[in-house]
Amino acid sequence: MKKILIIEDDVSIAELERDYLEINGFFVDIDNNGSSGLIAAKNKDYNLIILDLMLPGVDGFEICRQIRAEKEVPILMVSAKKEEIDKIRGLGLGADDYITKPFSPSELVARVKAHLVRYERLLGSEKPNKNMIEITGLCIDKTSRRIYVNDKEVAFTTKEFDVLTLLASNPNRVFTKEEIFERIWGTDSLGGIATVTVHIRNIREKIEFDASNPQYIHTIWGVGYRFEKF
Repeated sequence: MKKILIIEDDVSIAELERDYLEINGFFVDIDNNGSSGLIAAKNKDYNLIILDLMLPGVDGFEICRQIRAEKEVPILMVSAKKEEIDKIRGLGLGADDYITKPFSPSELVARVKAHLVRYERLLGSEKPNKNMIEITGLCIDKTSRRIYVNDKEVAFTTKEFDVLTLLASNPNRVFTKEEIFERIWGTDSLGGIATVTVHIRNIREKIEFDASNPQYIHTIWGVGYRFEKF
């Protein structure tokens, strides 16, 4: 069970956050003071810390700075302040995200889950993993056949997954449409290179920020396609 520390001086807010997180399967500790919260964060092992900005004892900025100097645990900073400079300062000190009060508990839970997934992927990426392809904003898990775009899972058909995996596994190599069709569908399959074009278009719609100006899959006119690391 993932362990989360909430450092928040407003007891009612802290307890509401705890209740929603516990409902979603997390173990939660609460500390209402900055000084004791900092000690808990440094001396105990947590998977994520939810950190209020304005706290008695030690403020959230200083807590964030000291935690980040010693640990790589994800930090989600929370504050009623809306000034952009506070967000920039918090993120500059090493916070992974910033959420402004008031916010919905479901949004908090969603952000917590997203950061835990990202952190686990980062830990896993420290060891070579031939079954995982990660390229800026895109993650392909070949074992579970799942694809994540900016930490959100995106549904792919079987052939779309196979085409994207083929290209991403061979970055900067140009594949002809005929070669892609032969590798994914086989020479005896019905259809033709037009099928490849359709699948490339569908893939771009799912992974590209702007499908008309793709960053991942480039068309090499008169030849085929190339997956490009950027």
